[in-house]
Amino acid sequence: MMRPDCHSNPHAVSRLNLSTSLTGMLVAGTLLIPATVFSADEPTPDRETSISPEDRQHWSYQPVERPPIPTVKTMAWVRNPIDAFVLHRLEQRGWRPAAVAAPRALLRRMYLDLVGLPPTLEEQQLVHQNASPAAFDGLIDRLLARKGYGERWGRHWLDLVRFAETNGYERDAIKPHVWRYRDYIIRSFNEDKPYNQFILEQLAGDELEQAGTETLIATGFYRLGPWDDEPADFAEDRFDQLDDILNATAQTFLGITLACARCHDHKFEAYTQRDYYQMIAIFDPLKRPQNGRSDIDSPAGSSAELAKLADRDQRIAQHDQRIHTTCRAAATKFLAMLSAEEIQTELPDKLIEALALQWDKCTDDQRQEIRRHQPQIVIALRPWLDKPQQAECQTALSAIEELITETPDLPRGYFYVESSPQPPPTHLLVRGKANNPGPEVKPGVPSVLTPAPPEFLESSKTTTQRRLSLARWLASQQNPLTARVIVNRVWQHHFGQGIVRTPSDFGVMGTPPTHEFLLDWLADWFVKEGGWSLKKLHRLILSSNTFRMSTEWNNEYGAADPENHLLWRKPYGRLEVEAIRDSMLAISGKLDRTMYGPSMHPFVPGEVLEGHADKRKIWPEFNEAQANRRTIYAQIKRSMIVPFLEVMDLCDTTRPSPQRLVTSVAPQALTMLNGDFVNRQARYFADRLVAQGGPEADHQVQLAYRLALCREPTARERELMLGFLRSETVSRMQEQPRATEKDARQYALVQMCRVILNLNELVYSD
Repeated sequence: MMRPDCHSNPHAVSRLNLSTSLTGMLVAGTLLIPATVFSADEPTPDRETSISPEDRQHWSYQPVERPPIPTVKTMAWVRNPIDAFVLHRLEQRGWRPAAVAAPRALLRRMYLDLVGLPPTLEEQQLVHQNASPAAFDGLIDRLLARKGYGERWGRHWLDLVRFAETNGYERDAIKPHVWRYRDYIIRSFNEDKPYNQFILEQLAGDELEQAGTETLIATGFYRLGPWDDEPADFAEDRFDQLDDILNATAQTFLGITLACARCHDHKFEAYTQRDYYQMIAIFDPLKRPQNGRSDIDSPAGSSAELAKLADRDQRIAQHDQRIHTTCRAAATKFLAMLSAEEIQTELPDKLIEALALQWDKCTDDQRQEIRRHQPQIVIALRPWLDKPQQAECQTALSAIEELITETPDLPRGYFYVESSPQPPPTHLLVRGKANNPGPEVKPGVPSVLTPAPPEFLESSKTTTQRRLSLARWLASQQNPLTARVIVNRVWQHHFGQGIVRTPSDFGVMGTPPTHEFLLDWLADWFVKEGGWSLKKLHRLILSSNTFRMSTEWNNEYGAADPENHLLWRKPYGRLEVEAIRDSMLAISGKLDRTMYGPSMHPFVPGEVLEGHADKRKIWPEFNEAQANRRTIYAQIKRSMIVPFLEVMDLCDTTRPSPQRLVTSVAPQALTMLNGDFVNRQARYFADRLVAQGGPEADHQVQLAYRLALCREPTARERELMLGFLRSETVSRMQEQPRATEKDARQYALVQMCRVILNLNELVYSD
């Protein structure tokens, strides 16, 4: 059997019109082409030496070189080199770029792009007072300095690395502490961590000289994918795990797809099966999980930090024993009186059983129980302790408290480590099957990407350093793909499409760049002048007139270039579900800006939980105060995605998702009109309008438009909304004769707020 994803490249099918027949023939129109088929015991041939010069000439495999900035006729429009490259292509067609967007549209666009929230009333007022280009340049800096920037752009990154907090499959167990990886990503974006360092920490955080808590948590990247904790075939499952890691690494950092090469040489790209397994050899030393998750749910710290923690725990254990020994006689008397029912206690039964044992006879669980309740134990036993014994116990308790203060517990992370600096042998698998190993391979990267293979470091005392070697190659200027790929991703999230419109496929089956010279100029600038700084890249893009164009349609240009490849206007795009939900919370005044920490649980309808024996184990009872945080902090459970997130096109969490689907289906309209979340926010929005806008309907309508849409209502909109409020008030009083006029007006205001929250303008960035 072929792996199902090996021959399903949609670009291949659409461009070549190829399909595989049952007889092993490829059909191209009416022409039959014999397809090569290998027997199960025959390794596929090594094609490395047959990669042609033509293969190596593909545009994305060439070294990044900065092209000259083109000369244009309308130099007044050019604010930076981005504009020159875009305008040059337009002038070749005799076209002109769209006019600059209106100040309020540009303000809202920048807010939504950089922090994923609508602008505040105060910021709207500042732009109203000064809408100059320089004022907007200052706005960019203020937005990049906000904590919300990391929450907005960290979510884009989580799409790429298949982030979720459960394993998937039948049991869908929780990945403990994996939220710390999400927090690491947010902090990294907010700190503007250089992208090359960002790569090193995620791929080899445990192998760095300055490895520590943050870098170990970063390697949680390897554990984010689905994981079958009850596989039928352990050997096959092991390679499925490695395949997931390799695929995520190749797509995220290199923008290439290697999955097909697990079973055979890639049918369309110049990637061989040997290339694939040489990459697998880099990750093969990662420790395999044993006994569920116990060995990868570990304290995250450097060797020195772990040694210090171990020393602390040893000293605490000595004080524990002192307390237990001192209290043993008193515990015997206490237990005797308890047995005779002469006294009562609130101590747990398990703890009482442990008190009767000598310290060295206690199990680890019993010792943990005693440690957790030591202060309560000493208080309970005080009547049977003399003053020296009480002083001895208090001294030991104080010493334990001091040790914990001096050396606090390390945060626990969820990550792989290498079990030995001696790498296991890695074999090419014939037809991708774990039970059919072929020749042994050494670590390497696809040969088509580099004329000379990167140098792999010798093993250290603790690791093979293979992942560190890969990370250094990825983060080097010699790599032709890394900078191009990340620059293209940033461009994609600002313009709806990348310069390369297949952001995780820069191979021959991907789409060519619409502005190849602009992409190379940006990639070179990003590394050499930008210092791998994503914030500097944002600043460059957002300060251009290309970004600041309006979304105004042009019939002539649209007929010739309907997909806007030449960027004759700013694309108009729908917001992701996180930005939609967060914006509604901000508009209603209920957004909780608490950052970091364990995930929250948004509202899930009871119907979704039907069929589960233990509903609260699947999803906790709804706590609205806790659930009003930004959506990036919502728990992502693979077997049960929150319906509001799923229906509004949350990404696929089982594989890297470089682009969100944008669907338009009936459940979205029903969710937005009738869903619990939107209706709750409409009520809170109405309360806010009354509190801040006063009782006058006209003031409420104006405030509603400013808060939600960052503009004043037009005369026609104002007339319609005021009429709507009057008619809804009358209807409510007719339906509910006992309702007061005040209650009826409030009901009408809630309905108006629900209408505004359902406007297309609110969920689109213009």
